[in-house]
Amino acid sequence: MQRFLKLVAAGATLFAAAAPAAACTRALYVADDGLVITGRNMDWAEDMHTNLWAFPRGIARDGAGGENTPKWTAKYGSVIATGYDIGTADGMNEAGLVANVLYLAESDYGPVDGKPVLSISLWAQYALDNFATVAEAVDALAKEPFRVVAPKLPNGEGAQLHLALSDPSGDSAIFEYLHGKLVIHHGKAYRVMTNSPSYDQQLALDSYWREIGGMTFLPGTVRAADRFVRASFLLGAVPTKPDPKVITAVPEQKFAYQAAASVLGVMRAVSVPLGIAAPGEPNIASTLWRTVADQTDRIYFFDSATSPDSFWVSLADLDLKEGAPVKKLTVAGGRIYSGEVADKFAPTPAFPFLPATGM
Repeated sequence: MQRFLKLVAAGATLFAAAAPAAACTRALYVADDGLVITGRNMDWAEDMHTNLWAFPRGIARDGAGGENTPKWTAKYGSVIATGYDIGTADGMNEAGLVANVLYLAESDYGPVDGKPVLSISLWAQYALDNFATVAEAVDALAKEPFRVVAPKLPNGEGAQLHLALSDPSGDSAIFEYLHGKLVIHHGKAYRVMTNSPSYDQQLALDSYWREIGGMTFLPGTVRAADRFVRASFLLGAVPTKPDPKVITAVPEQKFAYQAAASVLGVMRAVSVPLGIAAPGEPNIASTLWRTVADQTDRIYFFDSATSPDSFWVSLADLDLKEGAPVKKLTVAGGRIYSGEVADKFAPTPAFPFLPATGM
């Protein structure tokens, strides 16, 4: 008991060092048979007017950074979820690469120093357009071919973000800009990500709680450090192979269905209920929506906190070939869908990404 109390006291010290925290959670699941699924929660203080978009390969883009900005042509088509329809917040490409951007208050992207400028609204999309694997992305982005610039969002808040990538092999990487320097955590062990503090400190916090053991005690607040610990424990408890006690009535049902539902269960368990906010800490906010990306079968699930149904889109059922139209699935405004929605995406002119100079 004395040892436990000492550990709790130490944890309280670490918790205090972690405050204030921010929003969103990401978790990467890998099954015994190689099935890979990434789940994420989007926590925000107001309606982000999120919609889903299907971008075909072959789109010519630039980094919205003015004259000195990178230019590229998308090698891969993707399905993405937007924030305010001005930037890519989340998504998966046709190679199974998943990109998730989450808030990180400590983000410091440093001076431009003459490098090409990429608006942060395109950071995730740049990865989805250009890379099939995490290793490819790490090799390219580690060279820092551009400087990320974070303009103000429509609500006046700064877009201080860090980026998580995962691929169908289960590989993972976390990209953070701290004190003007890019820090990359690359490896299959980096499965859970939340927000503040920086990722190295999050790992230290998780290590501490692993010593206690999740069946003994888990931190329960909505702060990022606590959500990291709970997500890590719950992810480790999810079955990684078919459970005959669960799948009995429909034996032909794919294990992927159970796994996707299990990952969604983890994300719901670490969600922040609607109505919870922290005065003076606007980045502690309710969960607005969740995504679960089956990277093996290329199925992208969407779960809104304000809808009674979840839905999904199979990338194989979308036309993502070069020359195909950009398509949009309107989610903003309380639209309700259920089941497969690929046929409900409608051709729509692409939205303009938020430029590096802001609104």
